[in-house]
Amino acid sequence: MIKWVPLLLLLLLFSGCVRYEPQPTVQPIHSFAKEDEYIMYALDAEVNQHYAEASQYYDVLYQNTKNNEYLYRSMMMLLDNDSYDDVIARTTQYLQKETTPLPQLMRFKIAALIKQNRLDEAKQLALQLLEITKEEGDYLLVSEIYQKEEHYNMAIKYLESAYAIAYNEKILDTLAVTLYVNLDRKEDAISYLETHNRLHGCSQVVCSRLAGFYSNQNNIEGMLSIYLRMYETKRDPRVAEAIINIYRYQQEFPKLIMFLEKYHANDKMLLQLYVNARNYTKAAKLARKIYEESAESSFLGQSVIFEYEASNDKENLKTLHHVMRTLKEVVIQNEDPLFLNYLGYLMIDHDLGVKEGIAYVKRALKVEPESSFYLDSLAWGYYKLHRCQEAYELMQQVIATLGKDDTEVQEHMNAIEKCLEETK
Repeated sequence: MIKWVPLLLLLLLFSGCVRYEPQPTVQPIHSFAKEDEYIMYALDAEVNQHYAEASQYYDVLYQNTKNNEYLYRSMMMLLDNDSYDDVIARTTQYLQKETTPLPQLMRFKIAALIKQNRLDEAKQLALQLLEITKEEGDYLLVSEIYQKEEHYNMAIKYLESAYAIAYNEKILDTLAVTLYVNLDRKEDAISYLETHNRLHGCSQVVCSRLAGFYSNQNNIEGMLSIYLRMYETKRDPRVAEAIINIYRYQQEFPKLIMFLEKYHANDKMLLQLYVNARNYTKAAKLARKIYEESAESSFLGQSVIFEYEASNDKENLKTLHHVMRTLKEVVIQNEDPLFLNYLGYLMIDHDLGVKEGIAYVKRALKVEPESSFYLDSLAWGYYKLHRCQEAYELMQQVIATLGKDDTEVQEHMNAIEKCLEETK
């Protein structure tokens, strides 16, 4: 024997997509020997979208058991089959026979009337239903009919009553959109949403709608405030991206850094911001953290470069050897010319293996042969080996590109010119 739990009816229809879910009524159920068999027939027809056939099976079940749940399911199938005349006729017949009103049947009839655009009849019946139930869904039903009639002030009245029952955010969203779009009461709509936020928190539905309204008004601060509250509640990467874009648009880089430091929503961007601000101590730590999380050798290389740049004693041999040793490990895995040149220049500038340093710089130049920075490093290496004429010729290329304003370029050129004079 199959155990059957009557299906709760999902009803009605706000703009054809919202349904009201009525509560089952408790009543005596008559015995019916073929009940399970007909249930299977009905379910099979329903699954295969043979709604008229399914309605007939549910009607047989109702006639033999007097269980209203089968009656409601039969009505549902007729609605799904677009048999609105049948729904109206049958619900009218049943409602006339019942001494006690059945709200579920009234809702089915209202649904069919709305589908046929018989809005005045639907509204009168919906108002009668509301007098009986005072339920949230029935307030919404009346409001929906007024919206279809474009009587938006009356629609707002019933939406407000529905919202006041349980502070449902979806009802609030409909209320706010009606105020904002249909009645042009923009500040009232925003006020409703902001009040809900303060009392009940920043949900996805409410905060997304607020963000949309603020965007429509080009209220950047309002959008930022909402996105920050949304991100506090749910760490959505898309919201973080919106916050980042607003801070960048406003050029509020200190605030952007504070946001990224607090939530680590984009560590790679935070690293670049540290570098732009020349905060090499924080950059070194963050690059090391990213390397440990990602195992990307480029971040290991960056971490020791920033460590060196942050050092107050750049002649410290312990620090120099640590940086050189690490960069040598990095360039085995990563032929990035930036690391090759940095390692080579470090060895050249500190006289820690000038010829080997030149070899690293030349490897960088194979990748980017026109780089003025790498040519400057090579020229400095030749100078250290007293190959001053070659160094001078390279520096002419560097100056042609970079000019003479760069301090380091000036220092190198002065030293190389002095070397040429001494050689002559």
